[in-house]
Amino acid sequence: MSENQNKRNYGAEQIQVLEGLEPVRKRPGMYIGSTGSKGLHHLVHEIVDNSIDEALAGVCDTIEVIINSDNSITVIDNGSGIPVGMHPKTGKSTVETVLTVLHAGGKFDNNAYKVAGGLHGVGVSVVNALSNELEVTVKRNGNIYHQKYEKGVPMTKLEIIGQSEDTGTEITFIPDETIFDEVLFSYDVLEKRLKEKAFLNKGIKITLEDKRIDKKSVFHYEGGIKSFVEHINKNRDALHENIIYCESKKDKYIVEVAMQYTSSYSENIFTFANNINTIEGGSHLSGLKSALTRAVNDYAKKSGLLKENDNNLTGEDIREGLTAVLSVKLPDPQFEGQTKGKLGNSEVRGLVDSVISEEVSTFLEENPKDARIIIDKSIRSARAREAARKARDLTRRKNVLEGLSLPGKLADCSEKDASKCEVFIVEGESAGGSAKQGRDRRIQAILPLRGKIMNVEKARLDKILSSQEIKAMITAFGCGIDEEFDVSKLRYHKIVIMTDADVDGSHIRTLLITFLYRYMKPLIENGYVYIAQPPLYKVKKGKAEDYAYSDNELSEVIDKFGGKGYTIQRYKGLGEMNPDQLWETTMNPEHRILLRINVEDALAADEVFTTLMGDKVFPRKQFIQENAQYVKNLDI
Repeated sequence: MSENQNKRNYGAEQIQVLEGLEPVRKRPGMYIGSTGSKGLHHLVHEIVDNSIDEALAGVCDTIEVIINSDNSITVIDNGSGIPVGMHPKTGKSTVETVLTVLHAGGKFDNNAYKVAGGLHGVGVSVVNALSNELEVTVKRNGNIYHQKYEKGVPMTKLEIIGQSEDTGTEITFIPDETIFDEVLFSYDVLEKRLKEKAFLNKGIKITLEDKRIDKKSVFHYEGGIKSFVEHINKNRDALHENIIYCESKKDKYIVEVAMQYTSSYSENIFTFANNINTIEGGSHLSGLKSALTRAVNDYAKKSGLLKENDNNLTGEDIREGLTAVLSVKLPDPQFEGQTKGKLGNSEVRGLVDSVISEEVSTFLEENPKDARIIIDKSIRSARAREAARKARDLTRRKNVLEGLSLPGKLADCSEKDASKCEVFIVEGESAGGSAKQGRDRRIQAILPLRGKIMNVEKARLDKILSSQEIKAMITAFGCGIDEEFDVSKLRYHKIVIMTDADVDGSHIRTLLITFLYRYMKPLIENGYVYIAQPPLYKVKKGKAEDYAYSDNELSEVIDKFGGKGYTIQRYKGLGEMNPDQLWETTMNPEHRILLRINVEDALAADEVFTTLMGDKVFPRKQFIQENAQYVKNLDI
């Protein structure tokens, strides 16, 4: 049967019913991950992914997402429209079946769609179950059909309300406030993911409109992931103008890759399977790495850039400065890992390997000037890596000879169970002294740093390892760095960055987080990194005193004291507090405020670090201008 016949015959018989909808309202977290902000926004993506499936089948090219003034969401596409015929197994219309039966959808029939976008594949039925109200409008067969639901239960029958020669589906829903912790949709959160989806599916036009604030964005990239790489590298210096790109289709599999080298020292590889961000990599990433390593080494030897007796370049050396986006589309994806973010399909590795190996080899042969630049950079990386290895060995030998395993400046805790231990990274001797005196010596360690650490965004690992402050952190944490990194050897399960609430403190904090993100990322991914929140003010009246952590809290504290006769002290440095005050306000687990550093959106984090800490001045200036309005406490 031809592909066009498949599209025409997509109807009620292709919708398979797998199981009922009852469990969804009882255990929503099982279906959408959480009932917090992430789960709330997942509802939107479930509907959008259905529309993208239509686009992948070649019957849809426009998707509109609207945040309405009442905080409901409307998603409109110009696809073929959900089938309206009676379903043979349920005796209901196919629209009602799709909206009320879990796992009922065309995406489960490989004849209907080649690939499916949804990670959970739960579809609109779960959105319906978790919505106060949902309305569906379908344009199909020359008619306009409409049906309304409340909490997943149909309130009306599927009715014809008009005629139209167009086709498509429109769904409007308002989430159930009794299920979700919050029901306010974020424009920024939706914008990031929808932009990503538009990059991954070239030619699709996705619009996002927020009627609450009269804001609208249009995402439409004919270049697809080539445009994606250009976007990621916009604040970096590219080493070659031409982006390495290919798209290969084999049976029901599609492999698409875009790559470009930059002058930076970190690798940035983003992988996707059926539009899902596979943050833990998987078989497709393994295929990319092996192909790239082999192709570059083969060309380097063949062209004489590496001598026959020279050691091969390692994968890490070859990937230094690489920005890559790899997107695979496949039937029946298998996801593994802690966050279901790792692709497990073994057949994908060989497929990706062969496609990329051929494409990279061709690019190097046809662009010898670019090839030399890439290989020269890889060779410099290899030399720096060897220097870094010697620096690590020297540090290790020195520690053994001196009988030391921890830096002298570290005031360690007595507890040995890492899950109970925390280390405070403090800038300056004064604050370090107060922290050492005020801490709970049983579980709290203090590591004072002298001044600002090196900006790792502008240095290779061998230079980074020459920094005494960075070496002190690596040794104190105990989990190594780079090739020797082992998160299971971490000595503290809370790494708390405790800096002053001023410009210098913010800069030090950014430098530290940049280092951890670039060289010890699993510490952030596992939720071990925190920022301490010291108070900004102390308010005193007579013998009574209280602390405020923000300007809003300051007003509340002043109101609590009432009248006049109070004094306000604005803290600029941790050193201004005596040990008791520092303990009570910032270190005491019963009263303190800690912010956990999360990097759910690796792409956004990479962009921020590159902008703030990279070589280009203009993007940094632009970032400051755009975000100056959000500054609350300016230290002048």
